[in-house]
Amino acid sequence: MGILESLKGKVVVSSQAMPAEPLYKEECMIAMMQSVVNGGAAGLRVAGARDVRNAKKYFDIPVIGLTKPDVLPENWKEIVYITPGLKEVRELIEAGADIIAFDGTPRPHNGCTVEEIIDTIHKAERLAMADISTLEEGLCCANAGADIISTTLAGYTLESGDPTKGPDYELLKKLVGKTDKPVILEGRIWEPQEVKKAFELGAHCVVIGSAITRPQLITKRFVEVL
Repeated sequence: MGILESLKGKVVVSSQAMPAEPLYKEECMIAMMQSVVNGGAAGLRVAGARDVRNAKKYFDIPVIGLTKPDVLPENWKEIVYITPGLKEVRELIEAGADIIAFDGTPRPHNGCTVEEIIDTIHKAERLAMADISTLEEGLCCANAGADIISTTLAGYTLESGDPTKGPDYELLKKLVGKTDKPVILEGRIWEPQEVKKAFELGAHCVVIGSAITRPQLITKRFVEVL
């Protein structure tokens, strides 16, 4: 079974922490990945070469790799920060990522184009996953050869406006209706029924992050009720 087929109709868990957070420690990240795999995650989405290498070393499931800065700048909605250039792409390839996730918006990347990123990924015989925020961006990436389109950045760029209250189902529906590339729903998924709805709307798979792997945000949801 190919990588894309193995993820169809399944849940991928984004297991990430920023360097300043307690769970960023290597042993903590490995334990987090083990926990979600034990729970049934069909794939892992992890940030940085270190965690990609560990994911490939310890688990026999597809690994989506990306890079992020250690600290997000204040203008993060205006800039490319997810796997922004060819240097980062090559680091993830060398680490063993099966799928490389990158910013698929038309904003300036680090000395390269989206097309060059996709070409570099394909030359290494890996899959290219475009994180986008609008329908137009998704279609442009599909036409450029991206293997997977993901709604990761919807609501997190100036072009996409404010985030929807929950998952961006409208963007998912439009993408599914306009491209035959696998479309992943990612972003603001907190409830199991939201996953079910995503698949009813045609999502290839679903990526869940904060609701599973960010204890500080999970705790905050309960505390804010008070």
